[in-house]
Amino acid sequence: MTAGLIGTALLPGQPVSAAGAQTATVTAARTFVQVDEGDAATVTLVLGTSDNKPLVNTAMLKYQTTIGTATPGTDYPAATGTVTFPADSAPGARTTIRIPVRSDRSAETAETIPVMLNPVTARVATGTAPTVVINANGLPYLDRRLSTARRVADLLNRMTLDDKIGQMTQAERGAVTDDPTKVATWRLGSVLSGGGSVPNPNTPAGWVTMVNTFQQAALSTPLQIPIIYGVDAVHGHGNVYGATIFPHNIGLGASRDPKLVEKVYHATAAEVRATGIPWDFAPCLCVTRDERWGRSYESFGEDPKLVTRMTTAVTGLQGRTTSQLAGPDRVLATIKHYAGDGNTGYGTGDSGYAIDQGVTTISRADFARTILAPYAAAVRAGAGSLMPSFSSIDWTEDGVGNPIKMHASKELITGTLKGKLGFDGFVITDWEGIHQIPDPAATPDTAKPTAGQVRTAVDAGIDMFMEPNTAERFEAVLKAEAEAGRVGIARINDAVSRVLTSKFQLGLFDRPFATTDHVDQVGSAQHRALAREAVAKSQVLLKNTGHLLPLRPDAKIYVAGRNADDIGNQAGGWTLDWQGRSGDTIPGTTILDGIRQVAPHAQVTYSADASAPIGRNDVGVVVVGETPYAEGYGDVGGPVWPWGTDAQKESKSLTLQPADKAAIDKVCDAVAKCVVLVVSGRPQILTDQLGKIDALVASWLPGSEGTGVADTLFGRRPFTGKLPVTWPATAAQVPINVGDRDYRPLYPYGWGLRTSSASDR
Repeated sequence: MTAGLIGTALLPGQPVSAAGAQTATVTAARTFVQVDEGDAATVTLVLGTSDNKPLVNTAMLKYQTTIGTATPGTDYPAATGTVTFPADSAPGARTTIRIPVRSDRSAETAETIPVMLNPVTARVATGTAPTVVINANGLPYLDRRLSTARRVADLLNRMTLDDKIGQMTQAERGAVTDDPTKVATWRLGSVLSGGGSVPNPNTPAGWVTMVNTFQQAALSTPLQIPIIYGVDAVHGHGNVYGATIFPHNIGLGASRDPKLVEKVYHATAAEVRATGIPWDFAPCLCVTRDERWGRSYESFGEDPKLVTRMTTAVTGLQGRTTSQLAGPDRVLATIKHYAGDGNTGYGTGDSGYAIDQGVTTISRADFARTILAPYAAAVRAGAGSLMPSFSSIDWTEDGVGNPIKMHASKELITGTLKGKLGFDGFVITDWEGIHQIPDPAATPDTAKPTAGQVRTAVDAGIDMFMEPNTAERFEAVLKAEAEAGRVGIARINDAVSRVLTSKFQLGLFDRPFATTDHVDQVGSAQHRALAREAVAKSQVLLKNTGHLLPLRPDAKIYVAGRNADDIGNQAGGWTLDWQGRSGDTIPGTTILDGIRQVAPHAQVTYSADASAPIGRNDVGVVVVGETPYAEGYGDVGGPVWPWGTDAQKESKSLTLQPADKAAIDKVCDAVAKCVVLVVSGRPQILTDQLGKIDALVASWLPGSEGTGVADTLFGRRPFTGKLPVTWPATAAQVPINVGDRDYRPLYPYGWGLRTSSASDR
């Protein structure tokens, strides 16, 4: 056998394994390693190989401390040594070195000790070199025994202008992932994930690792001001694979249950914080007044009184007292979008959209009555941050035609919000929100944000700026404006103080790093049970001829329709992707799964397009509705989302798609009894088919737990939901809202049949 192998190895033309072809790379597991005075920093080095195979030859490197801001001989003894990875070491093998740090017992800011790596053996390369950071110590702002106000004042007094401007700046993770040191270089106050912007792997632990990587960079700066990471978790932690996806707000509004809303948002907070994120860009408190708007499902409803009742979402996220904010199950809330984005006029949209980012033309009195009330309630509830709308306000008192962007409205941000309402949190822009502020001094080729945009927004009262890919430019522009005296230092100090206050309240200075201790909260059985309850309570029974619903658990059922077994469609937008994604995208149960689970003795035939034979005695259950969308691309008559699935590229409409209509016709014409479920973010007009439908249900966008829909179909839970928006009879009626002078909808606001008592309303 040995001779045979040798002979084979020496055949002419046979490639020979050349040890010299392999290159080893040694890199630091962490770019920055924090250590307290008097301790020793443990620096971990990781082996990689060019062919991802075990090391052929021994790899040796020399390490030595070099000059940083710490003083050798005083703050630490200079260290040098050699590390060795023996031959046969597997890729990913680790070894550690220790860098001792002395204690001088004096209060001081953080100091750095760079560690240089130099190869000793051939074909060895080095990757990222580590830097040891001696933690700041003994300074008043680090003393958790002091009040937040004293800590903020002390820290603010130590900050440079660059430090302050950094705290007002937020970048997207994609701008700093390849080089996390930018977090320190730019002194960033915050990093965010846009919709669909996720770490690899997209797991709860993967999120914790990512957030901590950015935090380590932030804590390499002298003052060690931690970042605050933010994410859009608008119906559960939608960016994270495996998270519980709750019904969108439109469905929660149908529940009419503020306590349920508080529980849902509390569960969301627990899942968000478990992944290392302390800040949620939610809840949306817009009052939706036109269902053609692609964000209408983010609203709790068309009545400001209903939306105001649902501001329990704020306490669900943050808790009922400021002291709860630092807990492992709480996050900072962001009330949005202030104010009027649900009431913009069709055809006034910005950025090529039909209605999104448009103009709300209104009197100040009507604004206070129909738009402002929920924000006032949320401020009273202690909301920690607020996001202005992309939309504009055009006051009728001074004549129509001179709208002002919300991001530029000093009257509404500083005067009304911070003044009259007493909002003491901080204001964060929407995505590049100030880039839309008109700047007469700019030319078409002037880079954004322009000086005029920055100056106007800061003066209006905005405190932090979401500049996903233009953070460095924003900082340079703001610094120039401040040094020239065109932006006052008092306004900058106010903004920074507000941001720092929230960071102290969240406990980020005392516990800056996230742990994986609570990742089991993400998608937990308890949260999925709550979501299932929320789904059931969100179902609105619009029609129920002959008390067809609830169905018998042993019924013979024919299930059809494209939304019966598509969890992506039933989850809607802001799920894994910004605009959502059709198909088998997330863990959970579809409505079809739920039917089979809740009624195991039912005889179920499923055919998405109703092509399978239909029995006359079957009960038809046809699940129709919309495919996922979000802002802008969800507008009726708006642009098509170019990167979505084929199903998502269909024109957005208030009427059912042709395939949906065909499925209803085919099934309902063939069976004696027919149920239609509408899975959508807004009403769908089906007046012309209503006569053949025996039971009609508005299922909204239920999320990951489709079993909750089946719970009501089979009577495990009663139908109790009520319409949070008016259901129009024709598209020509839209916009239509309760209280309109000519109000003749198919189903009025508040309509909802019940299956729990003799009362049908």
